[in-house]
Amino acid sequence: MKAVVPGSFDPFTRGHLDIVERAVGLFDQVVVAVGRNAAKDPLFSLEERVELARASCQHLDAVTVEPMSGLLVDFCRAHDLGTIVKGARQGLDFEVELGMAQMNASLAAVETVILPTRPNWSFVSSSLVRQIARAQGDVSPYVPAAVVDRLRRSRHVHSD
Repeated sequence: MKAVVPGSFDPFTRGHLDIVERAVGLFDQVVVAVGRNAAKDPLFSLEERVELARASCQHLDAVTVEPMSGLLVDFCRAHDLGTIVKGARQGLDFEVELGMAQMNASLAAVETVILPTRPNWSFVSSSLVRQIARAQGDVSPYVPAAVVDRLRRSRHVHSD
């Protein structure tokens, strides 16, 4: 069975990686679909986010990373993916994800699996990491090494 882990991943965090790794334990093949979110102020371009997700997941043979545009259900149809895997940190996340799961099921024959975030990542969000990075703070505990390296090269974070 194949599944998709979708998101904007701006930036890709250790919490995202944990969800992808856990999805690999549940499915034979996992596609990380990197999309745009018009409501967010991006730190990285779509191409950079795809590259960083690939670098962060390179140790996982069952994972591929692809850019996504348009509706997630269309991406699922195009890649023959019947299951969406999402992570949820707390109650509000579950409510939002439930609504999206129901909408996606009504648009296409696709199921959604919602994995609760592990407690050690429950407070980490891409939005908070972007804020810390833009303020020159240390985000290394919250993102994979490839993201830290890119942030340092792009001068988003202080390099000691």
